[in-house]
Amino acid sequence: MARPAPSKKPSLRVERALQRSGHRLLAGMDEVGRGALAGPVSVGIVVIDETVRSAPIGVKDSKLLTERARTVLVPRIQRWAVAHAVGHASPDEIDEIGIMGALRLAGMRALAGLGVVPDLVILDGNHDWLTAPTEVGLFAFADDSAPTTPPVTTMIKADMKCSSVAAASVLAKVERDDMMVALSADHPAYGWSLNKGYSAPEHMDALARLGPCELHRRSWRLPGVYVGEPVEVLNEGTESFAPAPITAEQTGTAIR
Repeated sequence: MARPAPSKKPSLRVERALQRSGHRLLAGMDEVGRGALAGPVSVGIVVIDETVRSAPIGVKDSKLLTERARTVLVPRIQRWAVAHAVGHASPDEIDEIGIMGALRLAGMRALAGLGVVPDLVILDGNHDWLTAPTEVGLFAFADDSAPTTPPVTTMIKADMKCSSVAAASVLAKVERDDMMVALSADHPAYGWSLNKGYSAPEHMDALARLGPCELHRRSWRLPGVYVGEPVEVLNEGTESFAPAPITAEQTGTAIR
């Protein structure tokens, strides 16, 4: 019987190749909370240069780590990185500008908190939600304005391949989880201390019974609320809705 292939750990192989091509200050960026029903969406960023050694032992995509392992890694990642930050966008901001706009807002806040400007950002996924639409395409910077974000390269499953991106995901996950635990003190019925705002059964049940609070993403499909089904958009702008009354029996979740 063939033995299962060992799971690959993230490394600095991609980062080193990019640094050799001239990107000395390299940033890994990842988001958490995109698919939650309540609370902020958060974006972590970790900057490294050619002098940093391998990432702290145990660094991998935050979803593959226990809560304790993530917490232990935070100070180690912070000491390892040249710079690091986490940015957030609130539920109200998500409702106002859509999830893609909110991701960009959180990412820009993370960049602003660094104190350094990366030469390149490695972004997890296949869509560049960090770069503003006005900075993309044939007529970008036609007015001679300067870009407001560093260059971005996207990579599917970068959090599984790149140590810098995995480290960023850990920082964002721990900070957002801590925020949700603190917020749960004023809203204990939703179980955020355990589910962190995601669509766990106890959260969905409380939504059906009590309805949403001010920390829920009200533009999304939530039990007990008359809203349309959100259509996620990739560019700036609001989401469009097809009206649909949501009953207590329905347990639809937001688009991830």
